[in-house]
Amino acid sequence: MRLVTILVSLAAAATPAAGEQVDIPQGNTSLRAVLYRPGGTGPFPAVVALHGCGGLADRSGPITPRFQEWGDHLKAAGFAVLFPDSFGSRELSSQCRVRERMVRVARERVDDAHAARQWLQTQPWVMPDRVSLVGWSNGGTAALWAVRNATAKQPSEPDFRSAVTLYPGCRELQATGWSARVPTLILVGAADDWTPAAPCQKIVAEARGRSALARVITYPKAYHDFDRANFPLRQRTGLAFTADGSGTAHLGTNEAARADALKRVPEWFAR
Repeated sequence: MRLVTILVSLAAAATPAAGEQVDIPQGNTSLRAVLYRPGGTGPFPAVVALHGCGGLADRSGPITPRFQEWGDHLKAAGFAVLFPDSFGSRELSSQCRVRERMVRVARERVDDAHAARQWLQTQPWVMPDRVSLVGWSNGGTAALWAVRNATAKQPSEPDFRSAVTLYPGCRELQATGWSARVPTLILVGAADDWTPAAPCQKIVAEARGRSALARVITYPKAYHDFDRANFPLRQRTGLAFTADGSGTAHLGTNEAARADALKRVPEWFAR
């Protein structure tokens, strides 16, 4: 009986913990979110995490396995991680095939990022001046808009400390004269034919001298979703926005890029 109890305990320890579901006040509504929080009373550094165009949830539960893995990974590194559900909170499903989107990267998703940051900064177990931002694909584009230097009024409370974006779409940002208020890292695949590397390389190069630290890392032979575990390369069709306008792009795991991202992201936030 004791051996059975030990084996059950070990199995439970090896299973990723489910995130805590929370509601974030936002105007007259609330923004649903999933929180990963380290044990103890803190205070902890924290991260707002923005999902891609596929949404936060899937049939397996309120958060996809990839984002659950990232939540557990950053939590293990000592960060509280908050995933606001920009689509599910508005009763929307995947937006990857939708051209006229109700939730836009430069508006609603930026608002969601700031609402999530402000909620974290009110929690006694969070270090309010150490809240960073990460985003994937559509969420990565939103993160670049959220930290963009602009003439708009900046937050009176502590800003995001830093940002990381994985395979964001940078093409529209080229026309804005993009630069960053906070240190920003872009991770993108050289073979990405959905959100290609070249526009991201260009905005970082053009921002030199008028931006907070901005870096782009380009992974050889890596496609979109390179950080997704056990996801063989495949073609996806019917997408609303792709580099060549065909609606077709490739995505899949690249083990070298994935391993580097898992190491590099928490290191960037710990700076």
